[in-house]
Amino acid sequence: MEEPMVVHSTFVIERSYPKPREAVFAAFADGTKKRRWFGGGGTHDAGDFSMDFREGGGERVVSRLGNDTPFPGTELVAEGRYLDIVPNDRIVTASTMTLGGKRISAALATFELLPTEAGTDLVFTYQAAFFEGSDGPERREAGWQTLLDRLDTELASQ
Repeated sequence: MEEPMVVHSTFVIERSYPKPREAVFAAFADGTKKRRWFGGGGTHDAGDFSMDFREGGGERVVSRLGNDTPFPGTELVAEGRYLDIVPNDRIVTASTMTLGGKRISAALATFELLPTEAGTDLVFTYQAAFFEGSDGPERREAGWQTLLDRLDTELASQ
């Protein structure tokens, strides 16, 4: 049987942060803060990062894959649109990712911020279509786990 042209996947990641919702929301809304935890690093060499945090606004991250990846030096571009923003409650984005100029995925991401006695619970739901040559659902989920770890580090530094 041939490999499917599109692989659909949904995953949910839940995290608890010992900060109020306002601080967690600010880590998404403030471009300087978001660039630190989201805009490159790890297996990517940080490149261009821009965002316009408002409904209908966009976000763009351009980076190059590091030498410890299967595609060293290859350009990776993540572009998204903010579809829904409810301050301190919810952020919904639609995004695409390209690798070496070839689109590899399209996704809908929802970030829900729930207040707790200890701080904030984040419920992150990622629904995606992965195209030929993509990193696939397992690697993307692992990537988001790493990003949310970096968000924790960002919040701890505040």
